[in-house]
Amino acid sequence: MRIAIFSDIHGKILLPFKLADLYQKETGNTIDFILQCGDIGAYPNINNLDKATIKHAQYDRDELGFHDDFTIINPNIKSFLDELNIDMICVRGNHEDHDFLDNLENENSQTSRFPIDIYEKVFVCKSGFIQELKTKNEVLTFAGIGRIGDRKGRTEKRFIQEYERKQIKKLLKTKDTFDILITHDKDDSSQGYGMSEIREVLDNIIFHYHFYGHTGEPFKQETDFNGITQSIKIKELEFNESGILEKGCMVILTKENGELNIEIADQKLTHKMTKYNWKNQ
Repeated sequence: MRIAIFSDIHGKILLPFKLADLYQKETGNTIDFILQCGDIGAYPNINNLDKATIKHAQYDRDELGFHDDFTIINPNIKSFLDELNIDMICVRGNHEDHDFLDNLENENSQTSRFPIDIYEKVFVCKSGFIQELKTKNEVLTFAGIGRIGDRKGRTEKRFIQEYERKQIKKLLKTKDTFDILITHDKDDSSQGYGMSEIREVLDNIIFHYHFYGHTGEPFKQETDFNGITQSIKIKELEFNESGILEKGCMVILTKENGELNIEIADQKLTHKMTKYNWKNQ
């Protein structure tokens, strides 16, 4: 099993799929799934954009990619996604239309994740639920925690909600070991921000890897405070001033014969997708 992992795509919904397709063509290795660590930019209605997204969208239409390309069928995009045949599973970030996602989550009350786009290729997993991805030979077990934490007790929907805390409490009772944890926010152990619930999960449940985004830090891999989990900050999928993607914006996780390994996608590959050409690649 091979999974491509991204974070903070901010409306560039199609870009992870195009990078997965490019990786397959360049390496000959199949990507089975995409995981995404939040800030999807899931805004179907541009009247519901938050202030930060409005600001960025004024000079970068990519911020509105969900609205433009994933709410009404585009035959070319549909053909590409159908042929590629890869699902992208995400957690929520703070820059989403949470009312839209809440409605879908309520409509899909019996499932641990739910589709959010017209092609049914983009899924959001609910915070605190045990998840599985399966191929013919492997099963990957994981959990996701979306949104961000807040030390001031604010309850706006960009922050973790009480019903999600209750689900995470249920998760804490498990004795199982999991392959990975994906979150948007970081835990709150080493700075004045982050999410305490993530710290609690990492301290009480064994995960081999933890992937997160949000913070703006460069790609980083380190051993978590629990001494077990490999904690990996995925670089945001953003084009820099030169129009290219930064190191560590695409990470490949492989599970083979039960063993997990990661690789950082080569920049020779990711540099082929620039701010100026990626939509036409």
